[in-house]
Amino acid sequence: MQHKQTVMVIDDDDIHLYTTSELLSSSRIDVVTHQGSFGATSRIKAVKPDLLLLDVNMPALSGANLTDIIKPLCAELQTPIVFYSSNDEETLRELVAAHGAQGYICKGDVTALRNKVNAYLAGVHK
Repeated sequence: MQHKQTVMVIDDDDIHLYTTSELLSSSRIDVVTHQGSFGATSRIKAVKPDLLLLDVNMPALSGANLTDIIKPLCAELQTPIVFYSSNDEETLRELVAAHGAQGYICKGDVTALRNKVNAYLAGVHK
């Protein structure tokens, strides 16, 4: 039996959480969602995801600023942090460089979402 990998999605929008979960859930991938930034650190510790998809534009504490907080924990868990956002690619590249995420995926491109998630889970981007 093949080991299921876990993708954790953190977003403030419950529709995006549901949609992303539906798009990624499969016989190989479990998707765990968390709404908003607050409590995310505890949830990451409990879930120990293989990949973290993090929305950039969240109220109160942005995904970029949350990355600064969770980066040591994710490094310890060997969990890549990937920004998942509707921002333009140039902005996302700048945020990745500034905050030390492993990459980004643009919302709205279902094929890229699946392909990049599979690549991260396979260790291609590590």
